[in-house]
Amino acid sequence: MAPTPTAISGLIRQVIHYHLDNASYENALFFAERLTAQDPRSSEPTYLYALCHLRLGDYRSAYDVSKPMGYRGVHFGCAWVFAQACLALERYKDGITALEKSRSLWSSKSSLGKHSATTRTALPDASAVLCLMGKLNRGYDDKKKAIGCFEEALKINPFMWDAFTALCDMGVTVRVPNIFKVNDALVQSFDVEPSSSVDSREGSVSNPPEVPAKKSQRGVATDIGSDPFNPSNSPTIHELTNGDSVMESERSEFMLKIHEGRIRYATTNTNPGFDAMETPPNQGLSEVPSSRAVQPHDAPAPSRRTRNMHAMDQGHDAPPRMNYRLGSRRTRAQDKGQQEQATEVVMADASNGAPSGSLRSSIPAAERKRTAIIQSKLRRGHDRSVAGRELKKARPPISRIVRPGSSGSSVGRVVSGNRKPLEDAHADVDHGEPPKVKEAPPQPPAPKPAELDTQRIEEGLKWILDLTKKLANGYYSLSQFQCAESVQALMSLPLAHQNTPWVLAQMGRAHYEQASYADAEKFFRKMRVQAPSRLEDMEVYSTILWHLKRETDLSFLAHELVDSAWLSPQAWCALGNAWSLARDYEQALKCFKRATQLDPKFAYAFTLQGHEHVANEEYDKALTAYRQAISADRRHYNAYYGIGKVQERLGALDKAYAHFHAAQSINPNNAVLICCIGTVLEKQKQIMPALQAYSKAVELAPRAAQTRYKKARALLAVGQLDAAQKELMVLKDLAPDEATVHFLLGKLYRSMGEKQLSVRHFTIALALDPKASQQIKEAIESFEDDVDMDDSMMA
Repeated sequence: MAPTPTAISGLIRQVIHYHLDNASYENALFFAERLTAQDPRSSEPTYLYALCHLRLGDYRSAYDVSKPMGYRGVHFGCAWVFAQACLALERYKDGITALEKSRSLWSSKSSLGKHSATTRTALPDASAVLCLMGKLNRGYDDKKKAIGCFEEALKINPFMWDAFTALCDMGVTVRVPNIFKVNDALVQSFDVEPSSSVDSREGSVSNPPEVPAKKSQRGVATDIGSDPFNPSNSPTIHELTNGDSVMESERSEFMLKIHEGRIRYATTNTNPGFDAMETPPNQGLSEVPSSRAVQPHDAPAPSRRTRNMHAMDQGHDAPPRMNYRLGSRRTRAQDKGQQEQATEVVMADASNGAPSGSLRSSIPAAERKRTAIIQSKLRRGHDRSVAGRELKKARPPISRIVRPGSSGSSVGRVVSGNRKPLEDAHADVDHGEPPKVKEAPPQPPAPKPAELDTQRIEEGLKWILDLTKKLANGYYSLSQFQCAESVQALMSLPLAHQNTPWVLAQMGRAHYEQASYADAEKFFRKMRVQAPSRLEDMEVYSTILWHLKRETDLSFLAHELVDSAWLSPQAWCALGNAWSLARDYEQALKCFKRATQLDPKFAYAFTLQGHEHVANEEYDKALTAYRQAISADRRHYNAYYGIGKVQERLGALDKAYAHFHAAQSINPNNAVLICCIGTVLEKQKQIMPALQAYSKAVELAPRAAQTRYKKARALLAVGQLDAAQKELMVLKDLAPDEATVHFLLGKLYRSMGEKQLSVRHFTIALALDPKASQQIKEAIESFEDDVDMDDSMMA
C-alpha cells in the first residue's frame, strides 16, 4: 500500500524541525525544499522554507520566499519571517504592512509560561510581534507608533527586555516599578493546572514521567504533523497547549489509560487487599502498583466508601486535586456499567485460562457486598450480622479472580487474612460509636496543591521581577545620564549578578559619563577578565584608556580586538584611538572610516572621526562626520557637542549655543556641556547667565578645575570679590601648579587693594609659565596706571 501524501508531509516536517532544533540549518533548508515540492499548495512548507533561509542569515532569500503569503498577511508564519527579513534589509514599511494585515492572526495570542524544554510554540505571540513592530516603526522613524508598540509589548510580557531597552534608548520617560510588577494575569500565565501534576512529597502519586507510545498517539502525530513540538511522552497535561487537536488527543489518551487500567484490574488482581474496595486507587494512571496498596494504615472498605461520597457531594466546585483517584468519583450506576463492560471485554479477549463463570459471578458478589454494607449502616442492629454473612458469601467468587498460574488456595488465604481485621473494625465501630461509621477519620488540614503551586509561582515571579527591576533601574538611569542613581541601583544587586559582564559594563559606562576614568577602567578591566571575547562597549573602554593616556594598554587592547574580531567596528575604533594617542591622525582617520563602513549605524565611530578632523583643522569634514553620527543616533549628544565646538571655533556663537543646548537637553547632568554653554554666553557678554551655567557645572563636578576657574573669573567680572576669592582658594588646592590660577589670584588681590599679595601671585605665575612673562609684566606695571589687565592667557 502506497503512503499517503499527508503521512509523507508530516514526516518531512518532523525532520525539518529536528534539524532546526539542532541548529542544522543547512539540512533543514534541504528538506524544506523537498517539502515545498511535495506539498506546493500548503502555506506551511513556504513558511518553513523561508524560516530556514532566515536562520541561515540569508535575508534576501527569506524575503523573496515569504513575500507572496507574508506581505498579504495570509499566513502568520510567513508574515513573521517576512517582517524579520524586512528589519534586516531596512525595508521597514513592507514589514509593518505585513504585520498589520495579519493582526487578526496574532493579536490574541499569548504563549508566556507555555515554553519549556519539551514544549514550545513554533510561532510568536502578541508581545513578540509588537516588539518587532516597534523596531520596524523605529527604523521607519515613526517614533510615536514605535513607543506605542513597545509599551503594549511590555504590558503583555514584562520580560520583553529589548522593548524596555529600546524605550530607554529613545529617551522615553518610563516608570520602571509599574512595568516589572506581579499581577494576576502574569501568575496565571505561568500557573500549572492542578490536575496535571501532583507533588509526590505531599503524600500523593504523580503521573509517570514516561508513557509508552500507543497506537492512538501515532494517529495524532499524523494528524498534526505540522506541529513537531507536540511531545508524545509528556509528563504533564498543562504543557500541551499547542492547539485544540493536541488537547483532544491527550484527553483521549488519558481516558484510554484509565480504561485499560480498569480492564487490567478486572482481569488480574495481584494485591488482594483491594478486593474490598469499590475502585482501584491508581490503576488508571500508573502501570505499576501504587505504594499506598501495601501501607498497613490504609482505611478499610467502608471508610473508603465514605470518602468517595464526600468527594461526590462537593460537586463541580471541588478542587481537581484527585486526578490519581479519578475512578473513585464514579456513581454506582457508572460502576455497574463499567464493570459489565470490562467483563465483556475480558471475556472476548481473555486467553489466560480463567473460567468464565468466575468472572460472571464476581460482579454479583461485589454488588451483594456493597448492598450488605449499606444495609448494615441503616439497620444498626441484628442486621449487621446478616451483612457480615453476605460479605462472607462474597469471598469465594472474588477469590477466583486470580492471575494465570497462581494457585487458588494461596489467594484464598491472603483474602481471608485481609477480611478478618476488616470485619473486626466494623464491629468495633458499630458497637462503640455508631455515628462515626458515616464519617472518615479526621485528618489534619493541608494546603491544596493548586494553592501551593500558585504561591510558589507568585513568589518566584516576584523575586525575578525584583531582580529585573533593579537592572532596569540601572539601565534607565544610565540612559537618562543619571549616573549616580544608576550606580546605586546596580550596586543593590546580589553580588553574583554584580560580577556579570553586562552589569560591569554598565557600571563602567556610568563612571565614564561622570568623567571618573580611573574607576571606569577598573570595571572594564574586570569585565575583560570574565568575558575576553565581548565586543560591546569596547569602543568606550578604548576611549577611557585614551583619556588616561595609557598608550601601552590601549595598543594591547586594539591588538587583541583586531585579532579576535577583524570585522567588528569596535575593534577598528580601538585601533583608531591607539593611533590618535600616538598622534598619527591620518592612520586614526582610516581606522574610524573603516568602522563606519562595517556598521553605518555605529554613531560613535562617526563622532571619533569628527574629532580627528577637528584636530587636523578640517572643519567641514568634521561637521559632515558629526551630522552622520546624529543621523545614526538622534540621542548621541557627543555629536551635538562636536558641532558646537566647531561652530564656536568658526565664530558662529549662536549656532554653537544651539548645539550645546541640544546636547545638554539630552544629557542634562554633563558638567562639560553646561560649561560650554557658559563659555559661549560669556563670549556674548552675557555674564550673569554664564555665571549661572558655571555654578550649575560646579555643583555637578566639584573637582573640575577648569569649570571652577571659569566661575571664579565670572564672579570677578561682576564684582563679587568675596565669592571669587573662595572659589580661587579651592581651585588653588585642586591645581596648585597651574599658572592661570595664580594669575587670576593676582588680579583679584589687585582689585581688593592687596598689592603685596597681588605681586606675590603674579610672580608665582611667571615662574610656572615663563612663556607668559610679557603679559604678567604688563599686569604688574598696570598698578601705577590703574589699567584693566588682560587675562587672555587664561582663555
